Amino acid sequence: MPDVRLASPRGRWILLTTVLGSSMALLDSTVINVALPRIGRDLDADLAALQWTVNAYMVTLAGLILLGGSLGDRYGRRKVFVVGVVWFAAASLLCGLAPNAGVLVAARALQGVGGALLTPGSLALIQASFHPDDRGRAVGLWSGFGGVGAAVGPFLGGWLVDGPGWRWVFLLNLPLAAVCVPVALRHVPESRDRLAHGRFDVLGAVLGALALALVTYALIEAPGGSAAVVAAGVAGVAAGAAFVVVERRRPDPMMPTDVFASRQFTAVNLVTLCVYAAFGGFFFLSAVQLQTVVGWSALGAGTALLPTTVLMLLLSARSGELAERIGPRLPLTVGPLLCAAGMLLMLRVGPDASYVADVLPAVLVLGLGMVTLVAPLTATVLASVDVGRAGLASGVNNAAARAAGLVAVAALPLLTGMGPETYRSADAFDEAFGQAMVICAAALAAGSLTAFLTVRRPPPECRRPECRTHGSVLAPPIEGQQARKRLG
Repeated sequence: MPDVRLASPRGRWILLTTVLGSSMALLDSTVINVALPRIGRDLDADLAALQWTVNAYMVTLAGLILLGGSLGDRYGRRKVFVVGVVWFAAASLLCGLAPNAGVLVAARALQGVGGALLTPGSLALIQASFHPDDRGRAVGLWSGFGGVGAAVGPFLGGWLVDGPGWRWVFLLNLPLAAVCVPVALRHVPESRDRLAHGRFDVLGAVLGALALALVTYALIEAPGGSAAVVAAGVAGVAAGAAFVVVERRRPDPMMPTDVFASRQFTAVNLVTLCVYAAFGGFFFLSAVQLQTVVGWSALGAGTALLPTTVLMLLLSARSGELAERIGPRLPLTVGPLLCAAGMLLMLRVGPDASYVADVLPAVLVLGLGMVTLVAPLTATVLASVDVGRAGLASGVNNAAARAAGLVAVAALPLLTGMGPETYRSADAFDEAFGQAMVICAAALAAGSLTAFLTVRRPPPECRRPECRTHGSVLAPPIEGQQARKRLG
């Protein structure tokens, strides 16, 4: 039984290294959007390259995150976590030194691999190390400090882009890793799941990531209309179908398809796809809108979007408590509608927009909507399956959210007619941005309707979320790694 106490020096070191590790991945996912216009100018990159700068990371992270948790269970959570941190730092160095957009995209894909190893491992180390009496408070502190990191991310990213340069958005990970790795090796006890056995579902992981990559490529390159684009789209769909077949037939699948036998679980993941597609599209485009169209600096754009994260950090725990009292159906219906209203308010944000009159009302309404829906969404996912599969359900839901975001980043420019150089033109981008906000609002409305028609109050004995405080705007938290059944 784990016996480290939170108040002990060792307990504080464990908390420090897990927070630093998870913050590395969280910071990169939140600050990259602010840096995109500057990256495009410095590397002479077109819009497709900027889309890939975001999506290359998301493809490997979403495709491999379930496998990453399994590797930690089998080979040691500390070992895999440390490998993930070192891998992520090395890929970050390559990002920071990238001489062109192609190298940057490849390095971002490698970053996603590291993120898939360290993201599930950070919470697993908390759960596997601390005494049961301290575990809840340790998880609370871990998620709270992670939320603070998410809140600081856009501000810090904007400051770095305007000051030392966008490359320091990535190079900042090196000193964090330099602290994280030796602390983990010295103070964090090794742990593994002794019941884990069987073969790893490498084929499933490869097929999942390949399907995401090919579909993303087809959507981003679709304006070219070449035969290669059509072939990639068909191959992506085929890889997705093969993934489902493999997961159904393997004795030890990465993602057991029978988890979708729960209608509630399936419905909540449909809601997740709708809302996180909208969130991914919004945060990708809005940072460019504020810089290219409104004319603000990267720091100004990053700071402008900060209230969404701050509201989640301050109110997510209370939102979860309210949902426990009244049930998740109302929050999951009202929350997406509030978010849709916030995105429609962004239609007022154009040239010479005022922050107080135009931007702030939109991000406040959006933030309140996210507060309303994220905690109940996580709780409903956990409640929709057996307690022993709660960690699996959370991992699948997290991967679904990331996949939805990357598809939105790939598809929205196509749906709104953005050309390769649109992000350089204030007038052209402003028009496309308005269309994109309407599409995102429609996706949120679809999520709201799905929740209203399908979500029901969970049974009283169901699993409750451990991460009560949450600050990430691009994916729900991963829960219960230690409690979950083996994923591969």
